[in-house]
Amino acid sequence: MYKHITCQEGNRLRLHSFQAISYKAVVHARSARRILRAMSTARIYSRAQLGLHAVLVTIEVRLTAGLAQMHIVGLPKAAVRESRSRVKGAIEHAGYSFPDGFVTVNLAPADLPKEGSRFDLGIAVGLLAASGHLPAHELSRYEFLGELGLTGLVRPVRGVLPAAIALPETRQLVVPMDNLQEAQLCGAKRVHGVRQIMNIRELLLGQVTQTDTSNEHQPSAPLAHQKSADSKKALTLQDVRGQAFAKRALIIAAAGGHHLLMEGPPGTGKTMLAKRLIGLKPSPRRADALESVQIHSVAGSRHVTDLLDEPPFRSPHHTSSAVAIIGGGKPIRPGEISLAHKGVLFLDELPEFSRSVLEALREPLESREVEIARAHGSVRYPAEVQLVAAMNPCPAGRDCQNDHACRCTPGEKARYRNRISGPLMDRIDIYVRVERVPPSELFDQSSMPPAHDDDAVKALISQAARRQRARAGKLNRDLTNKEVLRDCALAADDTRFFTKAAEKLELSARACHKTLKVARTIADLQGADDIAASHLSEALGYRATG
Repeated sequence: MYKHITCQEGNRLRLHSFQAISYKAVVHARSARRILRAMSTARIYSRAQLGLHAVLVTIEVRLTAGLAQMHIVGLPKAAVRESRSRVKGAIEHAGYSFPDGFVTVNLAPADLPKEGSRFDLGIAVGLLAASGHLPAHELSRYEFLGELGLTGLVRPVRGVLPAAIALPETRQLVVPMDNLQEAQLCGAKRVHGVRQIMNIRELLLGQVTQTDTSNEHQPSAPLAHQKSADSKKALTLQDVRGQAFAKRALIIAAAGGHHLLMEGPPGTGKTMLAKRLIGLKPSPRRADALESVQIHSVAGSRHVTDLLDEPPFRSPHHTSSAVAIIGGGKPIRPGEISLAHKGVLFLDELPEFSRSVLEALREPLESREVEIARAHGSVRYPAEVQLVAAMNPCPAGRDCQNDHACRCTPGEKARYRNRISGPLMDRIDIYVRVERVPPSELFDQSSMPPAHDDDAVKALISQAARRQRARAGKLNRDLTNKEVLRDCALAADDTRFFTKAAEKLELSARACHKTLKVARTIADLQGADDIAASHLSEALGYRATG
C-alpha cells in the first residue's frame, strides 16, 4: 500500500511504506527544505524618522513552515504592528495570494523604535518578493516608503523629503504619488511615485518611466504655487491706515529679523501689521526653504511646497500648551516654534499665554533650536524664528493713557503685565506703541498710500538684508557679541551718549547689544556705513517704549 508524505514547500515523496524510507532520501528531503527556505527570504530598504534625520531601516522577510501568521519584530509601535492587516488586504486585493505558513518580518536596527505606517509598502514588497511574485534581485536598488490601504492604494506619509535627501547615489526611492512632488524638491531624479501596489512590479521591470509618474502629479503643482503667490500679494501695508510709527518699526524688524512687541488697545491694527510682515521679508534662500519644508514634512503639514516662495507664518492660539508650542508628544513632533523656522511666530494676546509656555520660549529664542528629551528618546529641531507679539495695555483692553473710562486698578494692570517675565521682555528687540486711528484719517481716501510704495519698501528691505549678509554673512539679529563690537562700533561722542541713555533706561547687557543691532539695521536701511547719532536715538526710542 502506498503512502504519501508531503513537505510544506510542495515537495511530494512517494514511498512504498514508512519502513522503506532510506536515510539518503531523508537527507535529500531536508536539504531541499533548507534550500527552499533560503529562497523564501527577501531584504527591503526603507527609512525611519528620527527628528529631521531619516534613518535607514532594513526590512527582512522570511517565509517558513508553520501556522499561517505574521510576526513583526524590531521594536514596532502600534501602527507598525497593525500593518499586518493592511498589507494582507492590499496583497489579496491586488490579485496575489498571501503566503501560507509563518511569516517573520524583522525591522533592523532592532534597538530603534519604529513608528507610523511608512513601512507598509516595504513589508508588502518583501512578502511578494519572498513568495516569488516580484524579482528579489532588483530590490537592493530601491527604498520604499508608503502606507497601504485595503484596496492596494498607496497613501502619503510624513517625512518623505528627509528620506529623499538622505537617499544614497546607488539607490532609488519609491514613494506614494501624493508625496512625489515633495520628494523631488531636493533635486533628486531617482524618485518614483506609485498609486497602487500593483504598480511596483511594472516599476521593477522597467515598464514605468520616471516621466510617466511625474506627469500624473503635475496638475496640482501650479495650483499650489498660484495660491502662495496670491496670498503674498493680497497682504500689503496699504491695507493699514495710519500707524506710521508702527509701520516704521515693522520695516526695521523685517530688514534685520528683529523680535517685535506691539502694545495697544483692540482694533488698532496690531494683527494686521503682524500678518503683513511676511510680505515684507526677503524671499527665502533655497537652503533655508528646504529646511523649513523638512520640518513641515515631518509634522505632516499640507501644501509644504508653498514654503519655497515665502517664509512660514505661525499664529497659535493663546490656549496652546507648552508641548504644542515647543514640541513633544509621543511620537515626538515639532512644535509651533519649529514650524515657524526661518519665518515668523506671532503670539497675539501675549499675556494670555500660560506662564510655562512663555518661559519655555526663552531658551529657544537664544539658542535657535529645541532639544526635546524624553525617556524613549531625544530629538533636536531647529527653531530660528522671528518673534512678533501683541498685547493690550490692560486686562480690559482699553487705552489707559487716553481713555479715562478704564476701570482697571493699578494692581490689576501690574499683575497683567507681570504675566510676561522680565527675562522674556529683555529678549525683545523693538517695542512699539500702536495708537488708535482717528475716524477722520481712517476714512480719508486722500491719505491712502500709492500702490507702488509697497514695492519700494520691499526693495529697500532686500537691499538692507543684502548689505548685512555681505558684511557678516547673517542678519543683524544673529550677530554675536564680538560681531556687535566689530560691526556696531560708535564714535566717541555717540558712545558717551549711549552709555548715559543705557544707564537711565536701566538696560541690561543683552538689551544694550540688541539696541546696537537695531541701530545697525536702521543705518543699513539708509545705506550708511557707520551708525550715526540719529540711528542710535531711534533705536533707543524703541527700547524706551518697553
